[in-house]
This record gives sequence, C-alpha cells and structure tokens, in this order.
Amino acid sequence: MIEEKSSVTSLPLPDVEYEETVLYGLMAEFEEHEELLAATRRAYADGYRRMDAYSPFPVEGLAEALGHEDSAIPLFTLAGGVIGGLGAYFMEWIAMAKLYPLNVGGRPLNSWPNFIPVTFELTVLIASASAFLGVFILNRLPQPNHPVFNVPEFERASIDRFFLCIEAEDPKFSVTDTRRFLEGLKACKVMEVEE
Repeated sequence: MIEEKSSVTSLPLPDVEYEETVLYGLMAEFEEHEELLAATRRAYADGYRRMDAYSPFPVEGLAEALGHEDSAIPLFTLAGGVIGGLGAYFMEWIAMAKLYPLNVGGRPLNSWPNFIPVTFELTVLIASASAFLGVFILNRLPQPNHPVFNVPEFERASIDRFFLCIEAEDPKFSVTDTRRFLEGLKACKVMEVEE
C-alpha cells in the first residue's frame, strides 16, 4: 500500500474588528405635546438631568421642564456690547484727539457727542455678533450629525411626533431602569439611540 500524504494547510484568518456600539441614550416617542411636557416634568422630578426634548413646534414650558432656566446668551451679548462700545469710543478718541488733532470751530479735541453715532453702531454690531457666536458655541454648532438622527422614527420629529431623549451620560441612567421609567410615562415607543 502506498501512503498518501495529505497536505492540508490552514490559512490564517483575517483579523476582523467588530465595532462596539456605544449607547447615546434612550428615546421615548409621544403623540401629543402635553404628554411630552408631562413626561419631561416627571423625568426632571425623578432626578434625570442630561436629557433633551424634540418637537415639531415650540412647546411652552418645555425649556423650564428640562431645567434650562438660565441662559448665558445675555452675558455674551452684554460683554460684546460693552467691548464694542468701549472699542468704538477708544478708536474715535485716539484718532481725533491723539493721532490727528484738528481744532475745528473751537471745539475740544475729545468731543464725545460727535462720537455717539459710531459708538452706538459698533455697540449694536458687536453685541449681535457676540449673541450669534454665543448661540453657536453653547449649542455646540455646527453639528451636522447627531446620534438621534440614527433612530429611523426620529424623522417624524419635524412633522407630528414628540421625543424625549435621556442621555447615557446622566448619573442616574441605567438601561433597564430608564427604559422601565420611560415606558411608564405612556410613551408610544422607547428606542435605543446609538452613537
């Protein structure tokens, strides 16, 4: 008998990396804005702080229910207005009184009534630009892709549905407890939001 040698070689398996899905939070869907407002108030009263609500139109009292009572936008605007006003006045004073002093009609070189129009205009300009930039900074814009866009049902947030999303970064967040809590709020559906 002749012995045959089988030459079976094993090929190395390719290294496959599996993406681990990261949970952004849990999202509850509601049919009416009153349900969303009541659910948001209950969630805040229950201790959840890292959450956001989405609706197709502004809901009165929703910002307060989320705990967003104070905004830093007025401070951005005030700081921009003060900087713009002082900067404009200083710019005119340095130009008229120090760099190019002209005595016209016996008026003083530092004639502040002449400086009011430009000072006012730059105050308004810099204050409004600061408010605009403050909104961008505080809302972390531009943000072309947000994790809630990964939920297929979320496209109805601009049409006829209301959503409450509790983020996984919340200290009280637990997948099972938070899901049970959201289901107890009479939500139509509770979905996981992945990063």
